[in-house]
Amino acid sequence: MNELKIPFQEMQHVLETLFQRYSFPEEQAQLLAKIHTESTLDGVSSHGINRVPIFLEYVSKGFVKIDTAAEKLAEMGSMERWDGNLASGVLNATQCTKRAIALANEYGMGLVALRNTNHWMRGGTYGWQAAEKGCISIMFTNTMPNMPAWGGRDNRIGNNPLVIGIPRKEGHVVLDMALSQFSFGKMESLQLKNEQLPFHGGWDQENKLSKNPELIRKSGRALPVGYWKGSALSIVLDMLATLLSAGNSTYKIGLKHSETSLSQVFLCIDPSIYEDGELQERLLEEIIQYTHDVEPMNEGGRTFYPGERTLTTRAKNLKEGITVNAKIWDQVLGLANK
Repeated sequence: MNELKIPFQEMQHVLETLFQRYSFPEEQAQLLAKIHTESTLDGVSSHGINRVPIFLEYVSKGFVKIDTAAEKLAEMGSMERWDGNLASGVLNATQCTKRAIALANEYGMGLVALRNTNHWMRGGTYGWQAAEKGCISIMFTNTMPNMPAWGGRDNRIGNNPLVIGIPRKEGHVVLDMALSQFSFGKMESLQLKNEQLPFHGGWDQENKLSKNPELIRKSGRALPVGYWKGSALSIVLDMLATLLSAGNSTYKIGLKHSETSLSQVFLCIDPSIYEDGELQERLLEEIIQYTHDVEPMNEGGRTFYPGERTLTTRAKNLKEGITVNAKIWDQVLGLANK
């Protein structure tokens, strides 16, 4: 596959110029460019550079509003409800993460429920943001229907990404997972490389489990992680996001035929309230070392904690340049030079 190596600063500059061309104010364009570039730097091109053309298509169609911003609707102690007013999902999620952190710093725990927002791109971004500020985080979003509930044929549930972040001096722990076996973004990336999935990822149009990302994307039916367990967790997260935000459920989002007007939850906990930071670090290290200290299933293999490989990828790409699909990069440059 034709790939390029793009320096971090170059990609960020190109994207910042592009977002300003689409009428985002300078400060917002800078933040959008930074987050899309950082996601690509960390190896998540599917929700970084690859997602830029789709994001701008949503802007052009009016699904993503440039002249609006999230606003607080209600508050009760450490809990708040916000309306995203269909602004950029990245900008809304960053704002609500900051607010949940501030509430956690004040109360020990803070929760912000957000409705009427757009795709937040890489959900792990906000887990990393919280961890950098010393906060534990649990965050999730619903999506349009893109998986069948276990036992059903048609899509009725979303792959509702879940993020859990834990701050750690030697490298933050950040779990970022869709509730499909593979996210649609991951399947798109593998399809661009003409690669198969390592495990079954969904059903093809003949109702057979498949490892072919192209066939799964055509059918639009992803396989829930953990089969019936992932299906159940998807339903529960959708319920929580909908109830806490008083926003749209996956059912209502599906009626729009585009992934917009989503509901999200941002929960942050400030572990410093316990005043035993050294103990917390020892406990985390104990768990990580126990997980690492095991004979690998395959020769040369090893185990990783969530987020560990991200740190390695980040360092490598900062040194060598960020790997980008040439077709995608040309598409982005074409939009920037319109």
